[in-house]
Amino acid sequence: MTDHSKKREEVLDAFRFRHATKSFDASKKISDEDFQYILEAGRLSPSSVGYEPWKFVVVQNATLREKLREVSWGAQGQLPTASHFVVILARTIKDTKYDSDYVRHQMLEVKKFPEELFGKILERYKSFQEDDLHLLDNDRTMLDWAGKQTYIALANMMTAAALIGIDSCPIEGFSFDQVQKILEEENLLEDGHLAVSVMVAFGYREKEPRPKIRKDMNDVVQWID
Repeated sequence: MTDHSKKREEVLDAFRFRHATKSFDASKKISDEDFQYILEAGRLSPSSVGYEPWKFVVVQNATLREKLREVSWGAQGQLPTASHFVVILARTIKDTKYDSDYVRHQMLEVKKFPEELFGKILERYKSFQEDDLHLLDNDRTMLDWAGKQTYIALANMMTAAALIGIDSCPIEGFSFDQVQKILEEENLLEDGHLAVSVMVAFGYREKEPRPKIRKDMNDVVQWID
């Protein structure tokens, strides 16, 4: 088997291994080195027009986990048992609107675009948000767009974890308003610049899952030649 074939099979094996782990073995902890690798996979993820509109809040505090568990029906087994629990936040319209201070900083200070180029890019972002995707129709539309970007990071983090034998579970089963309230009380939302997008638990499975079942390839792929 060639190196190319081995790498291909390793990635597919990781997807076969990964499952939505409902309860973890609480006695097993992910090493600092391995979890930094998972976070790095998130940090290096791509995002639309390079906004990186995310923040990863790693919740290890037992009291805060319990507060979240009370308003997160989809994380009842994961919050008490996961080695690491991450709340992924998305940037709101305060940061993602084309003319925000965040966008200016991201393009000039982080991505190092020249000032003269930034003006032209800003016009493209304005058209993209106003005309192409109608993102400025309301604040929630813009937040949902930013949330889509966080899911790219989420998927990469889970795949990176699976590649080294670490389990995970993405979680949407929570009350948005109540989680927002808890995070606001913890001063984690930067005065309305961030909002909860999705959660994800990491750890080691407590028991083996049932075999993975997916639709047939022909049911999900259509070729147009």
